[in-house]
Amino acid sequence: MDPVEVLRRNAERNGEKVVLLCGGRQQTHGELYERSCRLANALRAAGIEQGERVALLADNCFEALELVGGLTLGGYVRCPLYAHDSAQRHRYLLDLTESAALIVQDKHYPAIAPVLGECAKLRLVIVVGEPPDDDVRQYEAMLVEASSSPPPVTVRPDDPFQIRFSAGTTGLPKGILHTVRGWMAVGEEMFTSVRPGLSNTDRYLAAGPLTHAASMPIWPLLDAGGSIVAMTAFDPAEFLKLVETEHVTMTVLVATMVQMVTQHQDATVRDLSSLRVVFYGASPIPESILVGAIGVWGNIMHQQFGQSEVAPVAELLPEHHVVDGTPEQRRRLRSAGKPTVNARIRIVDDNDNELPPGEVGEIVAVGPNRMAEIWRDPEATAARITSDGWVRTRDMGYFDEDGFLYLADRKEDLIISGGFNIWPAELENALTEHPGVSEAVVVGVPHPKWVETPRAEIVLDKHYDGDVTEEELIEWTRERLGSVKKITGVRFVDELPKTPIGKVLRRVVRDRYRQA
Repeated sequence: MDPVEVLRRNAERNGEKVVLLCGGRQQTHGELYERSCRLANALRAAGIEQGERVALLADNCFEALELVGGLTLGGYVRCPLYAHDSAQRHRYLLDLTESAALIVQDKHYPAIAPVLGECAKLRLVIVVGEPPDDDVRQYEAMLVEASSSPPPVTVRPDDPFQIRFSAGTTGLPKGILHTVRGWMAVGEEMFTSVRPGLSNTDRYLAAGPLTHAASMPIWPLLDAGGSIVAMTAFDPAEFLKLVETEHVTMTVLVATMVQMVTQHQDATVRDLSSLRVVFYGASPIPESILVGAIGVWGNIMHQQFGQSEVAPVAELLPEHHVVDGTPEQRRRLRSAGKPTVNARIRIVDDNDNELPPGEVGEIVAVGPNRMAEIWRDPEATAARITSDGWVRTRDMGYFDEDGFLYLADRKEDLIISGGFNIWPAELENALTEHPGVSEAVVVGVPHPKWVETPRAEIVLDKHYDGDVTEEELIEWTRERLGSVKKITGVRFVDELPKTPIGKVLRRVVRDRYRQA
């Protein structure tokens, strides 16, 4: 799939057809292409060169699709920042990617503005909406002044296309670089088992932020001539209304969203008959929620397993979602399914020897949809990509005798809360920066709404002259890491459980919380 050709072809053949609905406004394929050309040319005129990184900080908004299109046509590397992160985290990611430009929604500009002067490579800041000062450029004004002609740029399959961010075990994010070819394959692999295939009648409801998994179906949808309905913020009642009124055919949800939608009072009164595919992932869904979901919209669930480095690589298809079947069929609901059409998966031991069915080892995977590298980190890239091109997922799992993949555990310390990955180390680092904290350990605790939530055990500094409260530490982490990643509870202890060599036993802390 050539994304430049997709945009051009749709403008030519489907110019008057609506491609995006968001916030009560709509955009046609023709308007999308024109405004994407203007954005690419505006960046060129401002001195941003092909191949440079352009960071985006915005919620789902009317401009969301043209931001993707404009950076594509200009040959820029899209670096979507996460709106829930702190300003310091944004600064770190801008420096990591050496972003030359930042396009930021006006609602997010005041929070990030104080750190922008610290970003050595940042040369251009553009505000979507009304900028609060004269030191930045206004998005709409730049587009009006720019040419609507196709930019004189050649975009090749192996050119860098997008950098996604994934926290490592140290708590510091890594840049996951995908080429044009690799990122197109991500979307294509999503739909290899969807029957019937995509058509120009499909309408995709982007319920989550397009900085995350919600962006994966965009290019296949555009290639088929379909359209996108983007929610500015997730709300279950609005979700159900949009499915009915906009005749939505597919969506991507995390476990929390599935639960909120299918248990909402409107779920049984709205007409959801247009919906034919519900993708879900990021964390397992309890069987009780799956039963409720299938009762609401039928057996249209597609679970997909993967990560930013390579996704998707396994899927649990509708025919595997048998909620009233045999014990074996119901057990498969806890699996990640079987490898997708173009992916291969192996389970290996610490010496990379392949393990037989039933034995737990690391999941390694390969496919056309894998990352190109860890951004400018050869050592990290070598640790994650084997010499023959397989990606070490760092997740543990096993195959059963029938070829279904089971996760023995997400990395023992990884917390998935409301579909967001949270590494304990980054919270622990933030907590120990508090002058009153001597030691900290963070674990994931089951939560009825978010599936998991991060909570901490804290050893206070005996020499600190002051009181430290649970509320203070929760706010401390919110200010440093954002509202999604903050801790939600604290237990103060005299000492942390450790091995004889001083390693903290997370398992013991996790068990303490679960017993409580």
